[in-house]
Amino acid sequence: MIPVQHIHPMLVHFPIVLIYSLAVFDLVVIARGNALTKRSGAGTISTFVALAAGAFAVGTWFYGGLALDHAEAAGFSSDIAEIHESLGGITAFAFLTWGLARLALWIRNREFRVLTIAIPLIEIGGAVLVTATAYYGGLLVYELGVNVAKTAIAG
Repeated sequence: MIPVQHIHPMLVHFPIVLIYSLAVFDLVVIARGNALTKRSGAGTISTFVALAAGAFAVGTWFYGGLALDHAEAAGFSSDIAEIHESLGGITAFAFLTWGLARLALWIRNREFRVLTIAIPLIEIGGAVLVTATAYYGGLLVYELGVNVAKTAIAG
């Protein structure tokens, strides 16, 4: 059985990759003059990648909380962890909200020209948010060694 504190690092890369990919994909779709808010091929792919980003972000945030609980039970405490946890919650629910908003637009199946340029701009904002969250997560692992086993270095 996988220890609960290892599930967060297994999931964390999915929302990161999905939001970056979504922003790039949507910029390309718009540059080619296609609609993102319709049930076209591009609109459908974009919508369901946004939903997947939201779902993975919420799952990652949930298991991150469990991983932090595990670390705190072992005596760990850090302001960096609190910042990372707060940013993780904001990121998770922002991505979930974005995925649901994209689904609502896709269901309406109309081209909204006014929203066309806003869509990738919002996703770029999401990429910035996930980058900040990841930065603090990296500090936890690589600077503080949270939930990471120490290995012996053969000398």
